[in-house]
Amino acid sequence: MGARSKARKRALDILFESELQGLAPGATLAERRMTVEPRLNDYTVRLVEGVVAHLEEIDAVISQCSRGWQLERMPAVDRNIVRIGVFELRHVDEVPTEVALSEAVAMARELSTDESPAFVNGLLAKIAGRCDHDQPTAGTQPGS
Repeated sequence: MGARSKARKRALDILFESELQGLAPGATLAERRMTVEPRLNDYTVRLVEGVVAHLEEIDAVISQCSRGWQLERMPAVDRNIVRIGVFELRHVDEVPTEVALSEAVAMARELSTDESPAFVNGLLAKIAGRCDHDQPTAGTQPGS
C-alpha cells in the first residue's frame, strides 16, 4: 500500500472515530497529532483538515448528487469515504480524478459492505462529472 493510500485510510479512521464518538468532524485529529508515533503523515492531516474546512460544501454536493439518499442514511464509513473523495476531486489538483475514484472504491471494498464499492464509485463518478439536479440517483444505497 502506498503512502497516500495509507494516509487516506488514516484520515478515514480519524473522521469515522470523531463521528462515532459524537464529536465534531475531525475532532480526534488534535489528539492523534499529539499521541501517535510516528507522527501523522502530512497528507492525512491535509485530508482531515480539508474535509472539515469544506464540510458544508462537500455535504451539499453529496446530497445534491445522491438524490433520494440522505447523508444520515449512508453507512458512516461510506459517508466519510465519499467526503474524502469529494475533497480530493475538488481541492487536490495533483490527484487525478481516476486515482481519487479508485482509492475511494478500494477503501470501500476493504472496509464496508459488499454494495459499497459500486455505490461509492457511482456517486463519486457522478460528482466528478459535475452532477446537476436533473440527473438520476447514483446506484443503489448500501445496507438498504
